[in-house]
Amino acid sequence: MKKIVTVLAAAAILSGGTAIAQDYKNQIKARQGTMWVIALNLGTLGAMAKGEAEYDAEAATAAAESIHGASMIHLSTLFPEGSDAGMNDASRAKEEIWANFADFEAKWGQLGAAAEKAAAEAGNGKDALGPLMGGLGGSCKACHDDYRVSPS
Repeated sequence: MKKIVTVLAAAAILSGGTAIAQDYKNQIKARQGTMWVIALNLGTLGAMAKGEAEYDAEAATAAAESIHGASMIHLSTLFPEGSDAGMNDASRAKEEIWANFADFEAKWGQLGAAAEKAAAEAGNGKDALGPLMGGLGGSCKACHDDYRVSPS
């Protein structure tokens, strides 16, 4: 009986570890998807701002709203502790995120504020896009500089 309990306890612990690793894998995929949504929409706005694409108020607003929507995802959903690059090959998140989570959250909040402003103003003409891109790009860069492992 003792052996059965020990085997069941070990199986529960091992399967629990597998479930946690699976959650990290899915959360990493979700955060990468979120970042791709942001990048795709920044590309739309950037192309319009640079004159590489014709300015379209409706498309600009939709892109900015998409970035704003992505910025509203709770960080704990996308960045559980232990999902850093040192623990997961699929991740580019630095371990420093969890040591400085308040700063990380503040930087995510700056993206949200810039995205909210962009959503309200992107439809106001091509000339409005440059300053909006500065705010969006600056908030992305600030976070990536501190909390993302650079690609090799």
